[in-house]
Order: sequence, then C-alpha cells, then structure tokens
Amino acid sequence: MRKSPARKARQSASGPKNAWRVAVAGKQLPLIVERGDDGWYVVECPLLQGCYTQGKTLDEALRNIREVIELLLEEKDARDILEAYRPTEISFHTITL
Repeated sequence: MRKSPARKARQSASGPKNAWRVAVAGKQLPLIVERGDDGWYVVECPLLQGCYTQGKTLDEALRNIREVIELLLEEKDARDILEAYRPTEISFHTITL
C-alpha cells in the first residue's frame, strides 16, 4: 500500500529529527527586540548562544527568529538549555546615562 503525501509529511515531522518539538511545545522564550536607526528590527533570544536575526518589519523579524531557534534546536546543547528553562519572573529594564 502506498502512503499519501500528507501521511508521509506527518511521519517525517514526527521523526527523531523533530522530536524536540514535543519537548518544547508551548514553551515561552524571552526575546529582546530593538529597532535600529535604519528602521530594521533586530531580535535576540538571550537563552541561546548566537540566536539573533533581523527583519525589515517586526513580523518579519519574529518569523526569522523562530526559524533561527528551530535551527539551533537541532543541536542537543540548545535543546538541553531550553528543556531546563523554567523562569519564575522575567523583566527588562533600561536606564539612561
């Protein structure tokens, strides 16, 4: 019996390569978003080393950071960090010098 393309896609999405999705589903991550002088948005996830990107719009920057996070989570070290992350409070403050 041949498998339908939709069934093949579901099976490959649930394979070992994407097993991390189950472990981190619903996990909220802190992001820092800053709009530069050039109008571009820079987004960083401080939990994961090297996890930053940019976009011309905020929506584009947020889509891009999601993609970067997904790529980084293919690495076990990043998955371990995220699975252990359980903040009780998050705040962001700025000061003027």
